[in-house]
Amino acid sequence: MAVTACQGLGFIVSLIGIAGIIAATCMDQWSTQDLYNNPVTAVFNYQGLWRSCVRESSGFTECRGYFTLLGLPAMLQAVRALMIVGIVLGAIGLLVSIFALKCIRIGSMEDSAKANMTLTSGIMFIISGLCAIVGVSVFANMLVTNFWMSTANMYTGLGGMVQTVQTRYTFGSALFVGWVAGGLTLIGGVMMCIACRGLVPEESNYKAVSYHASGHNVAYKPGGFKASTGFGPSSKNKKIYDGGARTEDEMQSHPSKYDYV
Repeated sequence: MAVTACQGLGFIVSLIGIAGIIAATCMDQWSTQDLYNNPVTAVFNYQGLWRSCVRESSGFTECRGYFTLLGLPAMLQAVRALMIVGIVLGAIGLLVSIFALKCIRIGSMEDSAKANMTLTSGIMFIISGLCAIVGVSVFANMLVTNFWMSTANMYTGLGGMVQTVQTRYTFGSALFVGWVAGGLTLIGGVMMCIACRGLVPEESNYKAVSYHASGHNVAYKPGGFKASTGFGPSSKNKKIYDGGARTEDEMQSHPSKYDYV
């Protein structure tokens, strides 16, 4: 019962995590305009992985996609790749984990096969969660670097006077969604791996004992068939021929002169 609960809970947590990763990837607010020095503005800029948007004070929002691939920064392309890999692995892991659930019986599938499928889906969830966390962290590091570079460029000139006003970007809501979703997927994968150990059937070791059937020792001779129990001397016909020198068996195998009389 505990194994089934752990497996089911891991599946639900991973499902929520994968849904969060997909939502974070599609969201536009990966980076938002910093309004610390200019809280009152006519436009508000925010950017995502696939397009950038501008929202005016009137409420009108206009978005424009990135219609180029080679013109984008290398870090942005790496984040895209990590998020897509995380989604693909998570989707495959969900498909495998559905058939691996202990409460679902498909044909004559054994528990050992379900254990292997549960372990496989758990590993996929762990890799998916790590891809999402790493992708979001890389984008956040890029934002922090650009933020401080923009801040340094703003305060230039004599006496530290502000010479230029640049748009600075800070963390958007998509980053926090991605971090939480990646963590949930990672936790779900660990739970699936733990549940795998309970699904493996226990192996019983039996000591083999050789059995020998008791029987009579059978001896074959040219003169015919004789059986001996092995518990005493063999019974022979002790008829004496030729002065007690030979027995009946020896007389049959070695004819003497009396055989021809």
